[in-house]
Amino acid sequence: MMTLKNAINFFDRLLSETTKKSEIKVYRDFIKILTNLESRNLAKSEIQSIETELNALNLSSTMTNKKKYFGRALQQFKKYLKDNFSLIFKGYYINLGITLGALVGLLFGIIFLSSLERTLGISICISFGSLSGIIIASYLESQAKASGNLI
Repeated sequence: MMTLKNAINFFDRLLSETTKKSEIKVYRDFIKILTNLESRNLAKSEIQSIETELNALNLSSTMTNKKKYFGRALQQFKKYLKDNFSLIFKGYYINLGITLGALVGLLFGIIFLSSLERTLGISICISFGSLSGIIIASYLESQAKASGNLI
């Protein structure tokens, strides 16, 4: 059974064995998340659920491309924590806000500002859309932090 402590030790060991920056980033992200989870006052059933998910990720299997394997496992684990515990990660809303804001701005620029020079209207709307997305996302991220759902 992969406990939170065992998983932290496992990633600490992997961290000490590699010099690749891409692998180091993934391992540090896992350690940060697991340490944060360990410091929270989670119920025993919640901890068991998280440990079951860690087992399902099959982290201790041998693989050829560690960065790719653990990167996917990290994304899957983040999705699990978001779906089951409503935990989000720093920058989640910002990335979402920039993407959605730019998309909405692009559409708005194409539809409504096509009378201006097309590229000018689109670029103005993308800029305002991204800025709006960042403002809204910052607010949502501060709300998540205040409620204790930000890792």
